[in-house]
Amino acid sequence: MKPSVLPYLKLFLLFAFGGVTTAHVPDQDVLASLRELPLDGHFSFHDVSTAARDFGNLSTFMPAAVLHPGSVDDIATTVRHIFLRGEHSMLTVAARGHGHSLRGQCQAAGGIVIKMESLPTAKMKVHSGASPYVDASGGELWINVLHETFKYGLAPKSWTDYLHLTIGGTLSNAGVSGQTFRHGPQISNVKELEIVTGRGDIVTCSSEQNSDLFHAALGGLGQFGIITRARIALEPAPKMVRWIRVLYSDFTSFTEDQEMLISAEMSFDYIEGFVIINRTGILNNWRSSFNPQDPEWSSQFESDGRVLFCLEMTKNYNPEEADNMEQEVNNLLYLLRYIPPSLFHTDVTYIEFLDRVHSSEVKLRAKGMWEVPHPWLNLMIPKSSIHTFAKEVFGKILKDSNNSPILLYPVNKFRWDNRTSVVIPDEEIFYLVGFLSSAPSSSGPHSVEHTLNLNNQIIEFSDKAGIGVKQYLPNYNSEQDWKAHFEARWATFLQRKNAYDPLAILAPGQGIFQKASLSLSS
Repeated sequence: MKPSVLPYLKLFLLFAFGGVTTAHVPDQDVLASLRELPLDGHFSFHDVSTAARDFGNLSTFMPAAVLHPGSVDDIATTVRHIFLRGEHSMLTVAARGHGHSLRGQCQAAGGIVIKMESLPTAKMKVHSGASPYVDASGGELWINVLHETFKYGLAPKSWTDYLHLTIGGTLSNAGVSGQTFRHGPQISNVKELEIVTGRGDIVTCSSEQNSDLFHAALGGLGQFGIITRARIALEPAPKMVRWIRVLYSDFTSFTEDQEMLISAEMSFDYIEGFVIINRTGILNNWRSSFNPQDPEWSSQFESDGRVLFCLEMTKNYNPEEADNMEQEVNNLLYLLRYIPPSLFHTDVTYIEFLDRVHSSEVKLRAKGMWEVPHPWLNLMIPKSSIHTFAKEVFGKILKDSNNSPILLYPVNKFRWDNRTSVVIPDEEIFYLVGFLSSAPSSSGPHSVEHTLNLNNQIIEFSDKAGIGVKQYLPNYNSEQDWKAHFEARWATFLQRKNAYDPLAILAPGQGIFQKASLSLSS
């Protein structure tokens, strides 16, 4: 074995979500055996520190090796090799896309991280027709999918707010944004998957073929297989977007207007809301580059110690349809109860709107403000509890100045497929609430410690008040918490784990199953 491997044979601590335990380190024979695998790509056993970090910047777990796959077969060969070593091998595997997880979910302490963006991506195949779709690699970024499909006048139906994420990454969670109310999450718009299971098998699946694995992997947190290809449903893509923001001072009007819009047959194409607590610059934030047509007038709005609510909407159109768009927008705005002088809008291209967060990312990177800790908290809250939740959280827990975006918008339950692994509140309308905090300071109100304390207060209140919260991008600290998250669906989740990854090789960073003490009979 080469000397470069030795530093990675030291013991390191693994936060196992049930306490701190000692990670099992692969022995020399295991690492040597990886070198002998017939691969199109290669392993790295040194300079693996990048694979030990993610967007959250809250967890750092060093892997023993990073696989740079030259083919899907490389991924299958590696996983199968580990599987065949049996239950006594403690080696685990994590698929890492763009590394946008928050709490080390794409990391594998002492294991193997697969760099999915290294997977050679065959040219994306766009199929037009009555039911258009695109076939793309699981390691492909959504922004690249958009640019390719747009050449054909097409685009995926459902998005995330940030497009520089991999297909496999978002489909392993759900993929939500302002189009979710109409088209459902991204996982509701998938026709077919290719998956490498925890046994090392390459399986093509859909709702008709190998359907249990198909639905298990969608929103499955990487527990049942690594998504190496996806067939995504498309729709005609507009050229332009009317981008609108209006302000509310009354939470009831704000939520009722949103609920009306997501239930209407004729509505906007994108609907999100966010909360503004005692700050200026309220019509803009790091998530977007919204430039209202009257910037001087918009700069006059300050929350000034109050909690305000911003409703953000878009209407898609082509230039020749501008008159019709204006009429439809005016008809919809007439129904809303926002503060009358607070109507602002701008017109941008469809691609500019969808890629709005990236333009802000570039600015933050230039200031050294992007790669800071991000102690985010994402929740799904039933409609029946949203007022109780808002009164306590926005009126008391977060009563001081908050400069980070807080998203709050409703979606329709019937747009979600209950055969997938995602767990959502059991009400016809529920809210997605995201506390997208950055923590650039080591102390004070913008520190990790302070922000995590606020997050804990929010969760503790929600549990005590019976809000019925479900976490999105969940992070739980014990098996009991995971069981409570899945409730009656835990048995199905466990059964699927036993079928597709019985040795708990995959996605150890989620903290659901520990390889050393896996019990699939409970």
